[in-house]
Amino acid sequence: MSLSIPGPTSHAYKSQRLRLHYVDWGNENAPPLLLIHGGRDHCRNWDWVAESLRSEFHIIAPDLRGHGDSQWMVGGSYSLAEFTYDIVQLIHQLQLAPLTIIGHSMGSGIALRYAGIYPDNVLKLVGIEGLGPPPQTAKEREARATHDRFITWIEESRELARRVPKKYATLKEALARMQAANKHLRPDQVRHLTIHGVNQNEDGTYSWKFDNYVRAFTPFGIEMAQTEQLWKRITCPTLLLRGANSFSRDPSKDGTLEHFNTAEFLTIENAGHWVHHDQLHEFLKLTRCFLSC
Repeated sequence: MSLSIPGPTSHAYKSQRLRLHYVDWGNENAPPLLLIHGGRDHCRNWDWVAESLRSEFHIIAPDLRGHGDSQWMVGGSYSLAEFTYDIVQLIHQLQLAPLTIIGHSMGSGIALRYAGIYPDNVLKLVGIEGLGPPPQTAKEREARATHDRFITWIEESRELARRVPKKYATLKEALARMQAANKHLRPDQVRHLTIHGVNQNEDGTYSWKFDNYVRAFTPFGIEMAQTEQLWKRITCPTLLLRGANSFSRDPSKDGTLEHFNTAEFLTIENAGHWVHHDQLHEFLKLTRCFLSC
């Protein structure tokens, strides 16, 4: 599917003193639809989805803090709580509620948290993966000694401080890295995602826009049992999607779906973690049917 012109317009809002970016696809009189990207991604990864749904919805797609064209944090400590706060602020400032939300990976986790915190604000929700680690893995992490969790975070942060952002001599090299990360992508997808995902440095090289510190989460946050409590509070119809070839867990096999009252779960064949890229037409068919019912 090729993108038509004109595309979205760029805007900014403030959250905790950070200048955060989002794009607006127009059609302001239509019902609002928020698209939330995943970790180390950017808002323009949704362009094919937005292009298809823009005639039916007023689409807003933000860059999370430390991603895309949004400001990086001073101090470099990122958490799901802060990402969620930014989305709360965006919805509040633009007066989008009640609204529909589609999220991918970490963006799906943020969307599910928002729907659990403010269940009356969400009409429908589509979550592409983003349910976090398997329950057993989460329990093992939470059982680790407090000092050990702190030491791991400190060491990760120190390593990131020493890490220099990767520089690609040419755009072609960055394109190759994007293709290597997802073998399902078509050449036009690779180019689009890369162009919107890199900045050109002063020396002419290219680097990814995201802050390397987004790789290290704080040692403490909402634990799995608390997350499950939020899931139980969700009242809107919810569609959970997973790629059959993804590294992410299957929630139908580990009891996760028991924590949702209104969720439907589907597996998309021949798709990995990026379901909306790998099987765009199937994703759009399922999503459009779900949103129109």
